[in-house]
Amino acid sequence: MPRYFLEVAYLGTGFSGFQVQPHARTIQSEVERALRVLYRRPVELTGSSRTDAGVHALQNYFHFDWEPAFDQRSVYNLNALLPPSVVVKSVREVHPGAHCRFHALSRSYRYTVYQYKDPFLNDRGWYFPYQLDREVLLELAALVPGHTSFHSFSKRNTQVRTYECRIYASGWAFGSSVLEYRVSGNRFLRGMVRGLVGSMLRVARGNGTVEGFRGLLQQTELAGADFSAPACGLVLEAVEFDPGVFLS
Repeated sequence: MPRYFLEVAYLGTGFSGFQVQPHARTIQSEVERALRVLYRRPVELTGSSRTDAGVHALQNYFHFDWEPAFDQRSVYNLNALLPPSVVVKSVREVHPGAHCRFHALSRSYRYTVYQYKDPFLNDRGWYFPYQLDREVLLELAALVPGHTSFHSFSKRNTQVRTYECRIYASGWAFGSSVLEYRVSGNRFLRGMVRGLVGSMLRVARGNGTVEGFRGLLQQTELAGADFSAPACGLVLEAVEFDPGVFLS
């Protein structure tokens, strides 16, 4: 049976996360509802990167099996059935064994911090009106790719077999009043990016040291990071696959 990758983007405000949950409004439940209404039969989706409640995405994926061939004109109809905060960007056929979670090569996130009150960044970033040492932020971000184990940056009750992650890039970009942290890697743990951001900002504000952050990276105990960074500032920007996965 043909398999398809369904690409979505969404504003996570008001949702209980990406993956389907009992008695909760999630991105998956909304997309499955739209497919069920359009085709009058249930469609089971498998998700790629699981974003938490309130986290946004410019690109994320589901996969599903479908026969007969998926009609591309249905993308318009699906979007008509979805709420304004969720959009199906594409539906592409892939190899039958392709898995949108396990075959992803990398995932890239962006976290936005703003230091002066801005109504246009409300629910899109973390309002953090404190003096920060930007040189320290750059130094801290540069330490992250040198580590592969991130126990301290995973929240408790995370059902994973390993805390190993390969981080390909980690860095801050600065505007006059807006700071953006970008990080990419093969996988991320629950709460990991927000833990990195919260911990780095704490040190850059003067409530810690670079060596203390380095020690946090080396710890093997769970949930030692500062997870105070709110979900609204986090965006999943991209999920990358080998182009050979796609048949269309």
